[in-house]
Amino acid sequence: MKNFTLFSFILLSLQLSYVSAECSFDGESQGGDKTAALRFKLVAICSILVASALGVCLPILGKKIPALSPEKDIFFVIKAFAAGVILATGFIHVLPDAFESLTSPCLHEKPWGDFPFAGFVAMLSAMATMMIDTFSTSYYERLHFSKALPVKEDSQVHEGHVHVHTHATHGHAHGSAFVSEDSSTDLLRHRVISQVLELGIVVHSVIIGISLGVSQSPNTVRPLIAALTFHQFFEGMGLGGCISQAKFKSKAIAIMVLFFSLTTPTGIAIGIGISNIFNENSPNALIVEGVFNSASAGILIYMALVDLLAADFMNPRIQKNLCLQFGANLSLLLGSGCMSLLAKWA
Repeated sequence: MKNFTLFSFILLSLQLSYVSAECSFDGESQGGDKTAALRFKLVAICSILVASALGVCLPILGKKIPALSPEKDIFFVIKAFAAGVILATGFIHVLPDAFESLTSPCLHEKPWGDFPFAGFVAMLSAMATMMIDTFSTSYYERLHFSKALPVKEDSQVHEGHVHVHTHATHGHAHGSAFVSEDSSTDLLRHRVISQVLELGIVVHSVIIGISLGVSQSPNTVRPLIAALTFHQFFEGMGLGGCISQAKFKSKAIAIMVLFFSLTTPTGIAIGIGISNIFNENSPNALIVEGVFNSASAGILIYMALVDLLAADFMNPRIQKNLCLQFGANLSLLLGSGCMSLLAKWA
């Protein structure tokens, strides 16, 4: 429901851009072939849909493969690669586009030329993400543990273990209460992280889909197909890794996978539909695109640095294993490098 509301809000906001342009640039009109461009767009929809679904499903299905389970060391390496992809997406792809939109000569010098709004919105977005992250986690923790508390129990501690006798079940639970609490907290954190991360990715995916869909030049669309296919595949891997750790129910996983997979193709379809009336250089279009890209960049950068990289790289499992530490760092550089290279074409 929340995702649907967000998607509807984006579509309503983008309707503001269907106004006549005060500043127009028809650089794609010369040599543009709308029929050929449409064929490439249809190829892009299929290609990006398959790549997105494959990328987000690989880590989730990897739970069926023992070597790729979250308990294995290789999972940290794969997740570091995906985090590098998401970090580069925020810094190299999304934030520069936001600055370009909000500093366009098509906008009035005041206020847009007097203040770095793209960086300001990204900063506010990162802080808002941190607040949502914190409040959501604390709320779910209070809700979970208040429900989990037994009505009546007798506890005895022997040799570092907690023996709990619950009168409601007439049974004994043997184990560490602290370990159980920590694992529940981690699970809640993973669920919040995966949902907030998908929010940031979805906002950006809609925008890049519409941008490709409104393009009328085959020379512009053709290289974007390969670039965005790889882009969505790698982003999907990052999101899929978080979803797999969150241990959602099958229905929730299916909804998140479908929503991510369909977002960019849907954006392309919307772009095709509005291509005749959409002017990407109109002031309203530039402002809407710039603000949404800035907000998305703030979310992605925060999530990559704080919730993915910092959480994993400070994990005692990596700290105590020099080989794993080296592999995770190398994987991070490789992921960010691959996504940065794609900025040459998209």
